[in-house]
This record gives sequence, C-alpha cells and structure tokens, in this order.
Amino acid sequence: MLEKVLIANRGEIALRVLRSCKELGIKTVAVHSTADRDLMHVRLSDESVCIGPPSPADSYLNTPAIISAMELTDADAVHPGYGFLSENADFAEQVENSGFTFIGPTAETIRLMGDKVSAIEVMRGANVPTVPGSNGPIDNNSERTLSLAKEIGYPVIIKATAGGGGRGMRVVHNEAALLKAIFVTQTEAKSFFGNGVVYLEKFLENPRHVEIQVIGDGKGNALYLGDRDCSLQRRHQKVLEEAPAPGIPDKVRAKVAQTCIQACKNMNYRGAGTLEFLYEDEAFYFIEMNTRVQVEHPVTEMITGVDIVKEQLLIAGGGPLSYAQEDIHFRGHAFECRINAEDPVTFMPSPGKIKMFHPPGGNGVRVDSHLYSGYSVPPHYDSLIAKLICHANTREAALKRTQVALDEMLIDGIRCNIPLHQNLMRDAEFQKGCVNIHYLEKKLES
Repeated sequence: MLEKVLIANRGEIALRVLRSCKELGIKTVAVHSTADRDLMHVRLSDESVCIGPPSPADSYLNTPAIISAMELTDADAVHPGYGFLSENADFAEQVENSGFTFIGPTAETIRLMGDKVSAIEVMRGANVPTVPGSNGPIDNNSERTLSLAKEIGYPVIIKATAGGGGRGMRVVHNEAALLKAIFVTQTEAKSFFGNGVVYLEKFLENPRHVEIQVIGDGKGNALYLGDRDCSLQRRHQKVLEEAPAPGIPDKVRAKVAQTCIQACKNMNYRGAGTLEFLYEDEAFYFIEMNTRVQVEHPVTEMITGVDIVKEQLLIAGGGPLSYAQEDIHFRGHAFECRINAEDPVTFMPSPGKIKMFHPPGGNGVRVDSHLYSGYSVPPHYDSLIAKLICHANTREAALKRTQVALDEMLIDGIRCNIPLHQNLMRDAEFQKGCVNIHYLEKKLES
C-alpha cells in the first residue's frame, strides 16, 4: 500500500483523487501554482507545496518542480490526474527513475499508445477493429499516397500520429485537395506537437463516439468496465457523456469488449485506460487509447460501483485487481454534464469570483467540483469547474433526474453552460439516444 501520494493536478480531479486517498488511509500532498493556493484540495491535503507561477508551463507542467516536491515531502508516488503530464511518457520515466511510483501505465506503454500508428498496430494484433487506412505513416511518394487514398475511398481524414485535442486532423473530400492538405497537416503537427508524421484513415461521416473503460494490474490481468457514449461534442471537445452507450446490440458490444481486454493483456497494461472508438452501422473502429483516468469516469463508476481511482492507487501499490470479471455487474444508466465557466451561447471563458454555489442533491445525484462560495475561478486553466453525474435504473429516469438536478444547480457570479445542458436534456433527438458526433454542432448552428 502506498503511504503518501502527491497529486500533480488541480481542480475537481485533484479533489477526486484526494478523496480516494483518504478512504484508503493514504496521506496526500497537493502541489499548486500561486493562482491556486485557495483550491479546496489544497486546503484539505496533509501537505501542500507551491511549485510556480500561474502559467502551466512553469507549474503543473514543470517536471523538476514536481519531482522536487516529491523529494521534499517524502512522497511515494504521484497521481497525474488527466491533462497536464498525465500522458507524458518522459514525465512517467523521470518519476520512476527518481525512485518514485507513477500511478498509471509504464512509460513504454504511454509511448506506444501515444503514437497513433503504433497504437493501431497493437490493436490489430489483438483483433480490435480499426478504421480502414494507411496502417502506418504516409511517405513522400505522392503517387502511392494518391493510390492509397483512392483505395480507402473518399472522404479520408489526415491525422497526426502525435495529435490530440482536435488538432492535427484534416478531412479531404477529393483527390485534388489531398496532397496540399497533407502538407498543411504535417506543418501544423510539427508546430504543435514537434512531430510532423501523419497517416490516412477512412472518414466516417455520421459515427458516434463510444469508448470502453478498462483497468489492468500490469501482470497480464485486465477488467472490462463497460462503455460510454461521448458523441455530444463541440470542436472535438466532449460536452456530455452517458453510460452505457444506448442502442448497441449485446453481441456487438461483447465482441469488441473481448478484443479490448485481450489487447490490454497482451501489453500487460497497468492502471486505468480507455479505448476510444467510432461506431457506425453496428461496427466499432478503434481510433486511440487514453492511458489515464478520463474526465467522464464517474458515469462508469455509477453503473458498476467500482471506484476507478481507488483501483489505480491499489494497483500502483503492487496490489491485485479488487474484482474478477464475473464480479462486475452493470446497473442502470448514468449521465455526466460538464459544467464549464463559459458563456452558454458564445462559449467565451468566464473566470471570476463565485458569489454562491449550490450543488444539487438527492438520490442518484453526484457533483464532482472544487467550487465553493467565495472561490475565484482563475483565467489560466481549462474552463471545467464541475461535473454533474446522475444515475437511475433506466435511461429515461436518468434523463429526468438530470433535468431536475440541472434546474436546482446554482452557480452565481460567473457565466456557465448550465443552460446548454438544460436545453440538451429536453432535446427530442437526444432523448431518443444514438445521436452522432456532429449533432451538437449542427444544433448550435441552427
């Protein structure tokens, strides 16, 4: 069992990790920037260390400062949360080389899954279904590239192997535009990610975004914790998630789950991970794997009863999985609304002081948030300020419960996107389920 964990993150996920640590009797260290000294998890942690100014590059992305804080406080391990350094293989490697435990996969696994081409190769080896494509980087042979795109069939999408967050991707609808689009994507990828390698895939026109939650012990054992639908997106950023994904035949779901578990066993995957898919016409197509805890992990926790963060901590401490696959039972339905500090119409960020915060309550209602009345939301970081998660026995009941909770939730002093979620919960097409990844942006444009 770990004795002391340094939480290398901020906001709601830092508080989430702290709670699981406390339940396990693990002491906590909160690192924070000068802008975040008043965060709730900083107040509640056993120790805290300021690691730099507000800029993430000088604080939450500052590897030497974080490792120094671990040395200063005699921490055993670091939990990176999501974002920041959570999928940085160099950080994980430096943590381990310094004699500490990185709560997550090995650096080798992070590198393997962080490169989309090598990730696809691993998944193919486990028979995980993938999108038809180049199955590797595009070279400088223009004729071969044009021939390949024709074979795949237009439209195609160009993707950077190191891309993420909606960057490093470009859709091409005809041959005339292909070579120029490849050059632009390579240039953009080199600028943003330091890696200009790109590959081609078939562009699915109306897919859903469905992801599968797994957790492994690093010793060849892994669990399938169900799936989530994350199709409501704006600019490739998720807005609302639900579990399980509606409208998927049991046989199709079971088959892809089996291949995902096999992939994790093949690479001795350690910790929590999420395999992301496009889903269209009752077929799954792997797109990438996130080697960390996801923002939307609470909906999976609500339908399984498994504390995913607690499992991460136990596995990092050398323990076995707490469950066998036959112990995992899926109960009911859950939704998560991402509450952001932003204008619900223009989506402009809205930092500022919280005059009043009233989280909703009641049966099946959970709020993960670092907010409190009097707290000032800083302008330097991601706009996520709360997650509203609601669970009920059926999807219809969970929808109604989420509507009630949103109507009760009060965040005064700044603008936030609660009105957008209220609108979505009452949207007739969303209520039916199975909307595709383009649905929200088209709705916002209308």
